[in-house]
Amino acid sequence: MGSISLQNVSKHFGAFKAIPSLNLEIDDGEFVVFVGPSGCGKSTLLRLIAGLEDVSGGKIIIDGKDVTHASASQRRLAMVFQSYALYPHMSVRSNIAFPLKMAGLEKAEIDRKVNDAARILNLGDYLDRKPRELSGGQRQRVAIGRAIVRQPTAFLFDEPLSNLDAALRVNMRLEISELHQTLKTTMIYVTHDQVEAMTMADKIVVLNRGRIEQVGSPMELYRNPANLFVAGFIGSPKMNLIGGAYAVSKQAATVGIRPEHISWSREKGPWSGTIVIAEHLGSDTFLHVEVDDVGLVTVRAEGAFEGSHGDRLFLIPDETKLYRFDKEGIALSPRV
Repeated sequence: MGSISLQNVSKHFGAFKAIPSLNLEIDDGEFVVFVGPSGCGKSTLLRLIAGLEDVSGGKIIIDGKDVTHASASQRRLAMVFQSYALYPHMSVRSNIAFPLKMAGLEKAEIDRKVNDAARILNLGDYLDRKPRELSGGQRQRVAIGRAIVRQPTAFLFDEPLSNLDAALRVNMRLEISELHQTLKTTMIYVTHDQVEAMTMADKIVVLNRGRIEQVGSPMELYRNPANLFVAGFIGSPKMNLIGGAYAVSKQAATVGIRPEHISWSREKGPWSGTIVIAEHLGSDTFLHVEVDDVGLVTVRAEGAFEGSHGDRLFLIPDETKLYRFDKEGIALSPRV
């Protein structure tokens, strides 16, 4: 089992309230992603769960047991950090086996667990190599292997892919997602990258200044953002947020529309503007258009779009896909 309950948990550093107070339920076997901008409190919250920081208030319950004041070693959690933290003089086999040796397990049991972890992570051919002989992605897999052998109640990942290049990040996203499907163990994953959150999570927790803005599945947050912060953070490219007269005509302080919900025409449309930048990405082209009386708007067009800086274009927003927000930034219902 790996259920985790945070009950009125807070964390203060002097007068600074990093986590004012929050409640969160994580079910056994869920893949939960904490996402938000730098400084939003996501890593601090993870460290509170891990027992690496003391709470200022509230309770942390793991599998029905109050572990608020338990040490990190007593919580049966395994943490994977941004840095690999491998022992450079040890082989891959010895690095993975290290926590088991420290726990005093018999050699036969250690070998079995190490081999099982190596099989799951496709590290069998690298067990006798040193970390310096591995790629960044392979080193991160070794760090994950060291966590797997402990058979924890839950895995905690603190931005584990930040040191990898773009291609390796994609590969490791897939590998960690497949690992979750194989192990069926609770995983909590911290990232500032909303693409990682959208592609990996069963449940996303959006944090802002230590507060939870919204909790839900990736598509729940994408389709029904609770407020302007979530609307502007979830989605790539991000949602267009429009104020002024256009928003007022829709009885809102701000109107949102996603780039994929705006079509374009060379001939006519309710909005007209000038292309500032056309980003040609192959399958898609993202147009950044300065629209008269509206402002800068991003549009997702097909990859074959032909156009460049300075071209005039008409845009047609899908009126059924508009989001409306009040002056406090809270989503209004219905959408239009």
